[in-house]
Amino acid sequence: MRSIMERLGRGGVMLADGAWGTLLHEMGLRPGECPELWNIERRDKVAKIAEKYVLAGAEIIGTNSFGASSVKLGMYGLDTMAEEINIEAARISKEAAGTERFVFGSMGPTGKILMMGDISSEELFKSFVEQAKALQSGGADVLLIETMTASDEALLALNAAKENTSLPVAVCFTFDKTANNEYRTIMGVSPVEFCHNMVSAGADIIGTNCGNGMQGIIEICREIRNYNKEIPLMAQANAGMPEYRDGKSIFPEGPEEMASKIDALIETGVNIIGGCCGTGPAHIKLFAERISNFMQR
Repeated sequence: MRSIMERLGRGGVMLADGAWGTLLHEMGLRPGECPELWNIERRDKVAKIAEKYVLAGAEIIGTNSFGASSVKLGMYGLDTMAEEINIEAARISKEAAGTERFVFGSMGPTGKILMMGDISSEELFKSFVEQAKALQSGGADVLLIETMTASDEALLALNAAKENTSLPVAVCFTFDKTANNEYRTIMGVSPVEFCHNMVSAGADIIGTNCGNGMQGIIEICREIRNYNKEIPLMAQANAGMPEYRDGKSIFPEGPEEMASKIDALIETGVNIIGGCCGTGPAHIKLFAERISNFMQR
């Protein structure tokens, strides 16, 4: 199978999938339940999510492994199952993706803060090594380190992946707009600092996901592109900022509203577009149409 870097080198814009957590909750995942355990106990439902995104037109399919590091799984008493859960996560998505699509193995933050002494760098590195190797064993084509906010944790995950697998590695950070109208992670990292640090450390793809609707993601991508015009850039926006209604968090941007901003996002110079919290197959299907129309101009 061709490599992701070869595919990106051919130009155009690749389409990634949307949210996984949103669909898991729609399928019955309960608050406090471990989403990643569904790879073992409710495999058919996890497979259905991957299949829906394939049908929607996504060329990149994620995995249900966002919180599947042994450190994060330890919060459920499932740390010893990390290898099995990650292998199965990649296998499920690979079966749906087939040979014509790429599987991005999701690796999310652990919830531990190094600078606060919550965990040692050695423990964190070991956990990411185990996850990265298991995702590759299950068939992932790329490792996606996503929703990161701290450079030290992201660099440990990146180094763990680069040193212990043969896969390309993508790194995405989550930014918030400050009172000064600047974008920073909750740990104070700017888009430019993120780009510099991750590219210098060997990231093959960088980007931003979560934390913002389409307009915020557009602004962040523009800032990154102004600093670095070469690195492949990935963008996955939320369906707007969550609103609390009737006891539930609702993401207000529907497929049409998000898709209406696809042209502007492409014009920032992104190479991969997908969705994050609140997005689903209907969003991705419209994204596919807008990307296709843009490229045919």
